[in-house]
Amino acid sequence: MTVSSPVLTAKALWQIRVKKRPFVMSHAINSKCNMRCKFCEYWKADGDEMSLKEIFIMLDDARSFGIMYYNAWTAEPLLREDLPDILEHAHKIGMITSIITNGKLLEKRANELKDLDYLSVSVDGIESYRDIRGIDFDEILPGIKKAKKGRKNPLLMNCVISGKNLDDIEPLIRLAKELDVRISFEPLYEFGGIDQDIWDDIGIKDMGKYQDTVQRIIEMKKQGYPIINSITYLTMVRDRTTDYKCHASDIILNVTADGTVENCRVKGDALGNIKDGIENVWNSSKEMRKTISTQCEGCLFFGYVENSLLYDFNTEVMRHYNWM
Repeated sequence: MTVSSPVLTAKALWQIRVKKRPFVMSHAINSKCNMRCKFCEYWKADGDEMSLKEIFIMLDDARSFGIMYYNAWTAEPLLREDLPDILEHAHKIGMITSIITNGKLLEKRANELKDLDYLSVSVDGIESYRDIRGIDFDEILPGIKKAKKGRKNPLLMNCVISGKNLDDIEPLIRLAKELDVRISFEPLYEFGGIDQDIWDDIGIKDMGKYQDTVQRIIEMKKQGYPIINSITYLTMVRDRTTDYKCHASDIILNVTADGTVENCRVKGDALGNIKDGIENVWNSSKEMRKTISTQCEGCLFFGYVENSLLYDFNTEVMRHYNWM
């Protein structure tokens, strides 16, 4: 996450580099979803969720710990009726707010998001959208158009690159420019809990075409299209390399719907529970986090990679990764 305000940048550096604490809380705000995307495992959990009161306590604790950015995501945050109350509370205590949504309820609930600073919508294609997500793209497009009206900050469409949407990538970038929104890309991650036949269906089969497609993204980035990813990251995506040191757990505190604190969304190793207090969990898990990070082979989730590269002061990423 790049931060445009010099004051906020200074606070982020102080929190992460000096105090050695995370700046972002990434909260799986519920365990329910209104889609059944076959490549996703999050909607299958459907487990316990924190109450509104528990979330308020967690946010207060996070803010006291120095966390300034609250991101609500998975399984589908707009399914929580009390989402506006949560965002309002986060704002009141001085936190920046964001959500990641599939967009299915966005047209219905867009007017309730007055306390939302940054909005990201998962959009994996246009013509290919039904094959990937199970509904037509036209069902979420009105919500995107409605949600972007009057927003102070740009809306983001995030696209997961798979074997299903390679022909849709360039049209999607052009649509982002037409809609005056930003767009980001990351490759499909093959979670272990999904059947192999699904990966056989949706995974990358034509590596040459895949690399040509990502190279086209890089070219369009250089041409000024509203792609937020850095060229360094996109090159890694093109070449399928993970040549970076992961600092995800140094920057982002991951909390599941039931309050479990995890090292990251990929590994899912439990560090403790939010009820034990964030500072207690953070201090007691120091060695565990270090071990997990050292042993990790890396992933290509853009939020993890771009922020890790920023942590290490990669100059190209500092210039060209422009979300926030």
